Parts: sequence; C-alpha cells; structure tokens
Amino acid sequence: MRGRKATPVSRVNDGADYGSLRLDRSGQAEAFDAIGDRYDEAFPHKEGQVSAGEWLVESLGPGSRVLDLGSGTGLPTARQLADAGFQVVGVDLSGRMVELARKYVPTATFHQLDLADLRPGGPTDLGRFDAVAAFFSLLMLPRAEIPLALRTIHHLLPPGGLFALSMVEAHVDDFAIPFLGNTIRVSGYLLDDLHRILDDAGFEIVKETSYTYAPATADVPPEEQVFLCCRRRD
Repeated sequence: MRGRKATPVSRVNDGADYGSLRLDRSGQAEAFDAIGDRYDEAFPHKEGQVSAGEWLVESLGPGSRVLDLGSGTGLPTARQLADAGFQVVGVDLSGRMVELARKYVPTATFHQLDLADLRPGGPTDLGRFDAVAAFFSLLMLPRAEIPLALRTIHHLLPPGGLFALSMVEAHVDDFAIPFLGNTIRVSGYLLDDLHRILDDAGFEIVKETSYTYAPATADVPPEEQVFLCCRRRD
C-alpha cells in the first residue's frame, strides 16, 4: 500500500467531532462476517501482536481491566490477556467475529459495538480500563475519524494508562483493497505522521517495533506492520 496518494494528515485539535462526520461502515462488518472462520488460518504467526501483548502482560498489575478494540476472533490477544489473569473486554463490529471470540475465549466478555459508540457521551459506556489494545482496528477507519478514535481511547484510560496500537505503514485514506475474497477499506500513515497524531492525542510512545508481514493468502501483499506501546500522558 505504500506510496499511494492520500489526503493530508489533519491535526487532532482541528475541531472535528463525530457530529460533523458521516460514519460509513458499509461492507466492513460484512466482510469480516464472511471471512471469520478463515481469518486465523490466513493470518498465522502474529509475532508482533503477541510481543505487544506481552508488553501489556509485563506492565500491568494482577486483575487489570483491559479493552481489546477490534477483538476479532479473540486470538491471540484476548486469550493472551485473559490467560494472564486480566479482566478482558472485547469489542468488534462483526457479529461473526464476536461469536467466535466468545467460543475461543469464554473467560472474556465480548460486545458487538462500533468503536465510536464508546466516545465520551456516546451511546455505550463500558467503564474505564487500565489498558487498551487496538491491533489493526484503527486501520479500518477513514483518516478523518482516527484522531477522534484516539480521543476516545484517551478518555477510556486513566493518566498513565497503557495503549498498544498496531497499524500498517502506508500513505492511504479509506482505500479499497481485496481481502480474502472480499473488499475492505483501510487507512494508514507514514511513521512520522503516526507519531505526531499520537502525540497530539496525548500519548507517549515508550516502545516501537516493526515487522514485514506476508499473510498466508495470495490476494493480500506483504505489508510493513508497526507496533507502538504507548502510555497516556495526562
């Protein structure tokens, strides 16, 4: 995806809010509903995701409450965190993914929700969390919405709360790609821009890794995955 043309990166404090956006999720949940049973087979060996999950496990106290945004099938992250003894809550837009996650990680709690539902003053309040994991879930949003999603995550955490994020390094905005026989829309940033929007949103990056990942499927090309371990500043 690298090198595609995209709109300029907007700053988090540009005054945009959910009321000024038209949230278009058309086709996104349906695509993941269709591929749910094949997802983990197509995306094995998630070393970067497991490593970022280990950072959360090592950094959090016993019984911590952790939110897995875009929890998918619950593998590997929700299971990894639940096995560590944390109170895990997962959120995903796909009903099929939520169904599978409840089967694979019965000790966690999963909800079929949009991340936007959790915004301050939004329709759903799941309480506050000691940490949030968002592995490739913000990738599914248009760029105009990503700063708002980061504000929501900031709101869900206490000062000093932990945030593990992964994105694909790419200069794209709401760009349609083939995905396991379906079409999804993705967004991404070059690394300097991603650093800046996290800083604008009130997060300090404490650890960063990247991996070149090639899914076990022909229609998804290799991609540069970035994993950022962050802490809420205030």
